[in-house]
Amino acid sequence: MRKVFWDNPYQQSLETKVSKVDGNVIVFSETIGFSECGGQESDVVTVNDIRAISSHMDKCAPFLIYYTFPEGHGFVPGANVVMKIDWLRRNRLMRLHFTCELILVLMNRLFNETPEGVELKPEEIDTVIKKRGAHIAETGARVDFECDVNIAVYFPKLLEEYNKIISADLPIEKGFLDEPNQIRYWRLPNIATVPCGGTHVHSTGEVGLIELKRDRANKGVERIRISLKNYHPQPPSHLLGL
Repeated sequence: MRKVFWDNPYQQSLETKVSKVDGNVIVFSETIGFSECGGQESDVVTVNDIRAISSHMDKCAPFLIYYTFPEGHGFVPGANVVMKIDWLRRNRLMRLHFTCELILVLMNRLFNETPEGVELKPEEIDTVIKKRGAHIAETGARVDFECDVNIAVYFPKLLEEYNKIISADLPIEKGFLDEPNQIRYWRLPNIATVPCGGTHVHSTGEVGLIELKRDRANKGVERIRISLKNYHPQPPSHLLGL
């Protein structure tokens, strides 16, 4: 199964083919519909204007995505169909996913005392300050850390560094760390390389500014809630032809 959402996360419509039907569970030869992974919620997917109820991805090879549809969907193996996603939801999810992981990076750089210009490596994440969970929804994101103090004391420094990266409009490199096992990454040179299988925008300037709010998830666990301050309902015009 070709996952077009990795090749082009801006594509909103796709002509694809039904490759397998098992009752109400359908597999397609190609897909633009991301299925929940790494804390990022699934896309809203319609095929021939029929909305999928849910989806899930194999955690092991062949890494297929299975979409569940209502009774009477009418899909048959070999049929050509048109898949669409809710673009407004996708846009917010991939922007919030990047903000969540950038905050994770900046917390690790702060606690690891990573020098400016030195890139944080995947194996250096969660070594000093440890993540306890994360979730990315359309309305906002959160990331939890093991922390014994009010985590809001770090917000001014986090936002200062975050705003520098966003205003610089840096290109976000994306690809495979391990293609056979479909382990992907994103990278900002001289800042961080992060293993991640989510969908991401092409540059930091597309993400926009954020607001942070402190919450307490559990004893010894501090939660950072993240919301977008601005909203871009359409992709940049130069990306529409990708």
